[in-house]
Amino acid sequence: MPVSDDYPTRGTARPEGGRRTASGSAPAPIRQWPLLAVLGTTLVGLLVTLANFRIGLLLIGCALLGGAVLRGWLPAVGMLAVRSRLTDVLTYAILGTAIAVLTMMAQPDPWIEVPFFREVLRFSAG
Repeated sequence: MPVSDDYPTRGTARPEGGRRTASGSAPAPIRQWPLLAVLGTTLVGLLVTLANFRIGLLLIGCALLGGAVLRGWLPAVGMLAVRSRLTDVLTYAILGTAIAVLTMMAQPDPWIEVPFFREVLRFSAG
């Protein structure tokens, strides 16, 4: 289907802080280093999960928490910026915390126990 000029995209603004982290003449990896740092740590976490699931998943949770810190602290984060700064920070922080806490609660031999979750499981599982 050919592209029509009848409905051009207008008014789509870049997210706050979504500009490049380096000048346009710099190579793409340098311009997008915050996103690559988060994705790289996540990839390492996935690979470590093959050997030790708990440590690997903690790395993934820490990658998201690191993304929240980068998004909140740096003025420009490139493609790590998806929505408004507050929404991105809250999303990365909540997901990173959830992954880390649930990983530490995983069986066998959980590192932490949260009584509230044990009660919820007891009522839901019968």
